[in-house]
Amino acid sequence: MNWLKVITVSFLITVAYLKPAASEEIRIAVGDWPPYLSEKLKHSGIIGHLLTDIFTDEGFEVSIRFFPWARAYDAAKVGKLDMTGVWMHKPEREKDFYYSDPVLNEKFVFFHLKSSSFDWNSLDDLKGLSIGGGNDYSYGADFDKAIESGDISIQRVPNKLQNWRKLFLGRILIYPEEINVGYSSLNQLFHVSKASHVTHHPKPLLNNLSYLLLPKSSDRSQALMKKFNARLKAFREDGRYDRYFKLFQEGYYDQK
Repeated sequence: MNWLKVITVSFLITVAYLKPAASEEIRIAVGDWPPYLSEKLKHSGIIGHLLTDIFTDEGFEVSIRFFPWARAYDAAKVGKLDMTGVWMHKPEREKDFYYSDPVLNEKFVFFHLKSSSFDWNSLDDLKGLSIGGGNDYSYGADFDKAIESGDISIQRVPNKLQNWRKLFLGRILIYPEEINVGYSSLNQLFHVSKASHVTHHPKPLLNNLSYLLLPKSSDRSQALMKKFNARLKAFREDGRYDRYFKLFQEGYYDQK
């Protein structure tokens, strides 16, 4: 074997040892939540895109798995999937999950018909009003407490379509919902001639942070959370995080 062959073989052996192993898979359990998360949206929506890119940059292969929300939560809780997102903070969830740094800042508002004269400054102003809402849905600790105490009454239904129909029929006066989620569902479900009759009150009901949840039942959750938080921080600092939301506002994720 001449020297050229020796050098070539040595180089190939070195490259073989340096070649990275197959990427480790990350499986993220999510629910349908347009315009942030949906199988019908490009990149599974802005949050699907953000989560995928963060873990891809950390060297992982990412799989976004869609389930009903309760199943997504339970599958991650017992470690069948690696994590679930995104969820608002509730103290009882800390028993089973680690919380990542905040991923999304949500803004909940009251939707109402333009023809109504709705106004509010405090929860006391909502007493006696007909309010719509979703089953098993939280609108923040203060609002939930007012419902539990009976100070506020809410008519809960299984889906957004029913809430919008009740609003149009005058069976409810206001409907609390995250602002982008609300307008997205309204414009998907109704023609612009009908949707244009709806507006929202400028005062937020809730400014809420949402998080990725990683199960305490998994030994690798803390390491994954540390990697995720560091990369998310880098995305925010270099402006990349904001670029996802610029694309979002431009309608980039609206369809595949």
